[in-house]
Amino acid sequence: MKAVKLIIQGKVQGVGYRRWFEKEAIQLDLKGYVKNLTTGEVEAVIIGEQQAIVSMTQHSYVGPLHAQVEYIQQIEIEADSSFNDFRMIRDTF
Repeated sequence: MKAVKLIIQGKVQGVGYRRWFEKEAIQLDLKGYVKNLTTGEVEAVIIGEQQAIVSMTQHSYVGPLHAQVEYIQQIEIEADSSFNDFRMIRDTF
């Protein structure tokens, strides 16, 4: 199992990006979360098989129809076995 944190920059809030990301991640059998950041970026942690992570990362550059992804920062992290599923975290700010 591998784990990656993605910081997705561009027009990614208010365009259905998190909902789209959640659906794609579930289809790829990934674990983790996706959430908005106060900076206007979206953060995602994806945990799973290498090929699924690569596929999700590539899809993340496209996103839903109205999103405009400019850059994705990728940070390899320690796989956290406490994630049992993938979910969208609602805004808490």
